[in-house]
Amino acid sequence: MTTTQLPSRRPAVPATSASPHTPRHRRPGYLREQLSGWGMIAPAAVLLLAFVFLPAILGFGLAFTNARLISPRPVEFVGTDNFARLFADPTFWRALLNVSYFAVVVVPVQSGLALAMALLINKKFRGVNFFRTIYFLPVVTSMVVVSLLWLFMYRKDGLINELLSTFSFGLIQGADWLNDPATAMPAIIALSIWQAAGFHMIIWLAGLQSISGELYEAAQLDGASRWHQFRYVTWPGLKHTRSLVLVTITIQALGLFDQVSVMTQGGPLDSTTTIIYEAVRSGFKQQETSYASAISLVFFVLVLLISAVQRYLTREKD
Repeated sequence: MTTTQLPSRRPAVPATSASPHTPRHRRPGYLREQLSGWGMIAPAAVLLLAFVFLPAILGFGLAFTNARLISPRPVEFVGTDNFARLFADPTFWRALLNVSYFAVVVVPVQSGLALAMALLINKKFRGVNFFRTIYFLPVVTSMVVVSLLWLFMYRKDGLINELLSTFSFGLIQGADWLNDPATAMPAIIALSIWQAAGFHMIIWLAGLQSISGELYEAAQLDGASRWHQFRYVTWPGLKHTRSLVLVTITIQALGLFDQVSVMTQGGPLDSTTTIIYEAVRSGFKQQETSYASAISLVFFVLVLLISAVQRYLTREKD
């Protein structure tokens, strides 16, 4: 009796599978797609290199020299002399105090106002697009134009004082808003909040529309009031949006410049001067580019530290 040996069963190797040592062949057109991608990135990369990275590197180097905008003397390395002069300058500390005051007021008020506006226009009703346009209109208007308009409104005989006198039947006579150290910065704060609130309203609105409607339906079935829905559904759902709004408003507040340059030029008595305005004044009006670079470098470090602290405080906790 003979026995037949059955052939051993081995798993069939798919025809498309390749050995680990087999080189991977790229599909046709791969190189062309890569070149197209680099070609699309190239214009933005060149612009960033020319107008962001190179000026930043140049400014960092100038901060440690005695360079001037127009000067026959050669540029020399002076170490940290510009920073020693900066930290001994009372104008710099006044500018830092003004910027801190501006940020402390603007960040909570502007973010709260923008959130309230977003909640109002997040509903579906007739004319909602009209209100969205009206709220966002100041954002697309040039800050220089807005500052010039408010400059005339803040005059002694301007619109704001006329309205105060009219509605108070002549009992209230408005102040000279931009020429009084006590009211100059609050006047700029009011303008800044009005102009930029619409931008952050859009960010809040995007966050609101990303929250699932099923959560609100479940809350309504449980008998939650509107306040409880906002507290336990809306507010937790806006966690990432809050971080974005907080960082953007803070950076914009620290970079205050246009309103000051157009309306007050840092006065009266340095009550509205800011770090950026001081850097521009030192670099262009006084032609001390090295000192202006030192101010800009210190400003960059401050913004970096504040952003890092905000990122740490708003991080996701396990």
